Amino acid sequence: MQDNSRELFALEKKFWQSMVDTDTDTAIELLYEPAFMVSAHGSMKFDHAGYRKMAEQGSMVVKSFRLSEMEATFPSDGVAVLSYKVHQILSPRGKSEKVEQQMTDTSTWIHDGDAWRCVMHTEAPTAKGE
Repeated sequence: MQDNSRELFALEKKFWQSMVDTDTDTAIELLYEPAFMVSAHGSMKFDHAGYRKMAEQGSMVVKSFRLSEMEATFPSDGVAVLSYKVHQILSPRGKSEKVEQQMTDTSTWIHDGDAWRCVMHTEAPTAKGE
């Protein structure tokens, strides 16, 4: 089984940067359809149109991020699970106030034809002291 960790870490960072840049088209290219997300707001399944609506009309926007402690595992050919910590700064859409968060995230990527695509993402607040 080939270790594509560096490629996947770069794709994960590219997805995060697409959120900062409000580059929805790039994000959609990196998403499997449908995809899932689990967060403090619950679980959701969405298609590309649903992601576009969230990214372009959602109540919060990502202003900056820093990923650390990235790890990858490959449970089978064409499947990768990434785990990492993220320091993110968010703002309510159209406002200058900032919300700083420390989170622990995972992303599951599948090799779909000629490209890796994210099919599942989870996020949870990092335990205090971490």
